[in-house]
Amino acid sequence: MDDLHGNEAVWNFDGETIEIRYETKGWFRSPLLKQLGSLSVPVSAVESVEFEPKAGRKKGWVLSLRLRERTDPYLAVGSQLDPKLQPFRLTGPVRTELVAEYLADQMRFAAEQAPDPQDPYLPTRLTPGLPLHISTCEGAAVLDPDGLRLLWSGSYASSYKRRKQRREYTFSEITGVEIVPLDDWGWTFLRVVTAKSAAGAAAKPKHDPNILRADEDDDGHYRIFLMAATVTAHLWSRDAAARARLGSGEASGADIDDRPGIKDPEWWREAAQNAVGALTGPRMSVDLPGRARRGEGTNDEADAGARAPAGGTGHDTDWVYAQIERLGELRDKGLLSEEEFGAKKTELLRRI
Repeated sequence: MDDLHGNEAVWNFDGETIEIRYETKGWFRSPLLKQLGSLSVPVSAVESVEFEPKAGRKKGWVLSLRLRERTDPYLAVGSQLDPKLQPFRLTGPVRTELVAEYLADQMRFAAEQAPDPQDPYLPTRLTPGLPLHISTCEGAAVLDPDGLRLLWSGSYASSYKRRKQRREYTFSEITGVEIVPLDDWGWTFLRVVTAKSAAGAAAKPKHDPNILRADEDDDGHYRIFLMAATVTAHLWSRDAAARARLGSGEASGADIDDRPGIKDPEWWREAAQNAVGALTGPRMSVDLPGRARRGEGTNDEADAGARAPAGGTGHDTDWVYAQIERLGELRDKGLLSEEEFGAKKTELLRRI
């Protein structure tokens, strides 16, 4: 259909993708949207479409998209967003209300028919590409494929942070990022959360090496918001990709160790339950921690011997004992209770 011109952007829907081109001029200009430039949103990523007539400025309309769970990183880092920080919201005048409502109906119908998105990296396609660099009055943050770096070289950096110069994180270290909204002094904080920082006592923001501060006077809070959303998108995508590899049997020990949730006990418990299900199923198709990968001291025959016999006949004694050994490793790590281990062990022994 033809382009729908709104105050913040121009939307075009071709039946499969919503192309959004953000405006950079006018009273509605947002520093965040200006930096984004444009986005392509597959209709399969859309959970719902909302159209509100006479809800905008001067009784204009409001059209907004709600994306599927763990797809919209902007909403995740700022659940109560200022309208200028909402990239999937469009407003327009009364005279284009019928066109906007028609587009909303078309997108809603397509979203209801679309299958779940299969691309684990979809969240990252809704954020700027890497490397991403932002600067504030305190310093800078740089995100690249290897991880995140905080650099303190700005005029407002404390002497403590200047001595530290930088703080570097790999993706596997980061458990999340937080934004502390504007305080009474006009500061916004980007806080990087790790297992260690979450367990320790919080320092004052100007001395905390896990925090980058921004002053509202130079639109730094917009840049901090964009960085937080981008980091979140990459954490989600890495986790989704690792889960997909684990479920398909393509994950290696290195893949699992590099997962962003590796230090999260709840993540480990879920992974252990998934592994138990695979171990006791008709065919073993997952590389577990501690098991040699193909090409590292094994061969195809040995690898085949570690799998369940075709058809799940249950007569391969070596395979059964190998799986009991793997279950024992999970139990020893505290990921399975003694009762769970005993029940699965009994189930496996019945196959001999």
